[in-house]
Amino acid sequence: MRLIILSTVMALSFVTQGVGQGAPDTQVRHLSVVGSGQVAAEPDMAVISLGVAHQAETARVAMDMVNAEASALLAALAALDIAPRDVQTEQLSVSPLWDNSNQTRSIDGYVARNTVSVRVRDLPRLGAVMDAALSAGSNEFDGLRFTVQDPAQLEAQARKAAVEDAMARAADLAEAAGVTLGPVVTLTEQGGRGQPMMMAAARSEDMAIATGEVTISASVSMTFDLIP
Repeated sequence: MRLIILSTVMALSFVTQGVGQGAPDTQVRHLSVVGSGQVAAEPDMAVISLGVAHQAETARVAMDMVNAEASALLAALAALDIAPRDVQTEQLSVSPLWDNSNQTRSIDGYVARNTVSVRVRDLPRLGAVMDAALSAGSNEFDGLRFTVQDPAQLEAQARKAAVEDAMARAADLAEAAGVTLGPVVTLTEQGGRGQPMMMAAARSEDMAIATGEVTISASVSMTFDLIP
């Protein structure tokens, strides 16, 4: 017990050294800010989600109907030179349809579904692709989004803009507080993503489609030393 008390006294003595009058202020002060950047670009690729769904008395019949039209859909896409790597199955399912009209639940048939995601790299042909899909028997359309095939350069520009924004914010805050901004202590990227901004409608084949712009965003967190 005596040894423990002695060690505690020595530790407290060490911590309190240099805290009295005339001792230099070694307190480290920091300023943390968050900056954001955005870059807009014209999209050069579309991703559409479409498929086939059918209802029948049995699961087998429902799935056979879906398989036949899904095969026709894939053939129509191949005929338009859509590469196999740009077509991916998203959902393949068959499920019962329940009849809740009576007190006892019963199955009133089955619904089968086959949904695929299609990347269209030639935007002027987007209307033709969608028209061919409808003609081949596609009766479900789950969405359309525009993007860019190679976002790396746009992402780099967005990061640079985010860093510049953070540095400008830090400089403004330091000036308002009457302190001098020191070197960067930490720099962390907080993530970013592309967002479609619909600006104007452009007719693609027989369908009026608004391609608009795609915005790539980035966000960073920066910490600076503050010089008194």
